[in-house]
Amino acid sequence: MIVDCAIYRDGHRTEGPEDFSGALEDARAAKGFVWIGLHEPTTDEFALVSREFGLHPLAVEDALKAHQRPKLEVYDDSLFMVLKPVEYEPDGAVVSTGEIMIFLGDSFVVTVRHGEGSPLNTVRSRLEHEPELLGKGPTSVVYAIADAAVDHYLVVATELQTELEELEAEVFSPEGAGTRLTASRIYTFKRQVLEFRRATGPLTTPMARLTEAGAFGATVPFVSKKARPFFRDVHDHLTRVNDSVEGMDRLVSDILSAHLAQVSVRQNDDMRKISAWAAMAALPTVLAGIYGMNFEHMPELRWEWSYPAVILVMVALEVLLYRLFKRRGWM
Repeated sequence: MIVDCAIYRDGHRTEGPEDFSGALEDARAAKGFVWIGLHEPTTDEFALVSREFGLHPLAVEDALKAHQRPKLEVYDDSLFMVLKPVEYEPDGAVVSTGEIMIFLGDSFVVTVRHGEGSPLNTVRSRLEHEPELLGKGPTSVVYAIADAAVDHYLVVATELQTELEELEAEVFSPEGAGTRLTASRIYTFKRQVLEFRRATGPLTTPMARLTEAGAFGATVPFVSKKARPFFRDVHDHLTRVNDSVEGMDRLVSDILSAHLAQVSVRQNDDMRKISAWAAMAALPTVLAGIYGMNFEHMPELRWEWSYPAVILVMVALEVLLYRLFKRRGWM
């Protein structure tokens, strides 16, 4: 559905048309630009928008189907960009992603939102309170959306880092190391980091292109040269996020390996203890079995002190084994 449709001139919102038919001509006549926001539009709704603004059919298909990787594509009459805003729910330890598709032209911006967690409402409100930034044209909308999304990446990265530190403390604590759910929690956290990485990693190349840092310094059309320092700032923040995500991914893998090593060592300790107790139980069993055969000509069979002597030997051997295993750390 259409969330908002407005024409901006000199950084200020003007009365926009009731629908977007003729909105582009009105914006050009006012020497401004039109910004149309849509949320999960139907095929028929978006067909009207694509005809009005001459959007490329391949980009339209991507905008309708969603589930796209962050990317930047240049067409004859517009620029198409995909962003994936991220939300983190600490209670459920779940990273969820949405999608924002941006069509940028000389006098228009069309934003298509899929899923929740989108910063578009906040971005539009913020820009309308900053007419100096909004007055730089439709490029300012792309910058503001990218800046809001990447800034929230930093917030999510901080929350994930806190969660990782708690998980690390649990793994290396004597109480938490033995829980059965620890490995499951580590693996679940790794999946969330991977989901986060899918949103931040592929965005590096599009942001680099917007800063004119792409291959051979290629210029991206419909992007003002004055806006490139702003995109460079967003690119720097994104680089910090990607470095943080990469570090978390390596660390959580190391934590999982350490946890599995702890489990293996603990199992070896248990096996040593079981083996030690089995050896201590086997020795008196052997002696009792020998003297329980009741052969007629057994040594010491008729000796008066044979019974207490055998018991004393059993006790002495048990004490000797216990001290030996204790010294070696098996008990």
